[in-house]
Amino acid sequence: MAAVEAPNVSVILLQEYDFERRFDDQGAIQWMQENWSKSFFFSLLYAALIFGGQRMMKERKRFELRRPLVLWSFTLAVFSIIGAIRTGWYMVHILFTSGFKQSVCDRGFYSGPVSKFWSYAFVLSKVPELGDTLFIVLRKQRLIFLHWYHHITVLLYTWYTYKDTVAGGGWFMTMNYTVHAFMYSYYTLRAAGIRVPRPCAMLITATQIIQMLMGIVVNVLVYGWMRDGSCLSTSENIFWSCLMYLSYLVLFCSFFYQSYIKDPAKKKSE
Repeated sequence: MAAVEAPNVSVILLQEYDFERRFDDQGAIQWMQENWSKSFFFSLLYAALIFGGQRMMKERKRFELRRPLVLWSFTLAVFSIIGAIRTGWYMVHILFTSGFKQSVCDRGFYSGPVSKFWSYAFVLSKVPELGDTLFIVLRKQRLIFLHWYHHITVLLYTWYTYKDTVAGGGWFMTMNYTVHAFMYSYYTLRAAGIRVPRPCAMLITATQIIQMLMGIVVNVLVYGWMRDGSCLSTSENIFWSCLMYLSYLVLFCSFFYQSYIKDPAKKKSE
């Protein structure tokens, strides 16, 4: 009896599904070029809702919202896991076939057979992800600066960047999908009342810090390779991206220190 050859896992994962194959990446890029500034409207609406919502909730009883929060976090976790797998295998493919430099400078991520849909889905997802904050406001939890600042700036930057299909996007999106896969899975378990060991929360924050460091490294590499013609980007885009990642790095490091390292007794006295 002839042996049955095992299927190639990488081929299966890189196989296009119909909705990915039929996705009009050029139409999506054109729409974003014409409409990316709408991200400012969404950001202003978001700010008005969350800060207005906090005023409204000040004298009201908090909402429980446990089940909606479980469903919300679970949906974003599944979306992020699928996105991380689909974009991750594209990036692995580029790394092993063309090398690290090409993985950084590659712009085919925006129009690749599998990644084109997931890159656009990533950018659009930054609008519904703003809903995270509404749960914080309605449940009367502490809203920290890092949370709403991160949501607004990621939305603005991703819409601003996608329209120009600049180098480095594959790394930025794949890293974010991956971190969010762990983060929203953690949120789902917490919302469901499942006790998650403290080191898991520490590890997730640590991966966010690593993501910010890697974002800065990628920007520096893009800038250097842009000057010899290998990478296509703009000095303006690199400036805003570096500023964003640097601010995140400082804020996430501060959050890590305040949450996991600072002496509990001193923390309580403050």
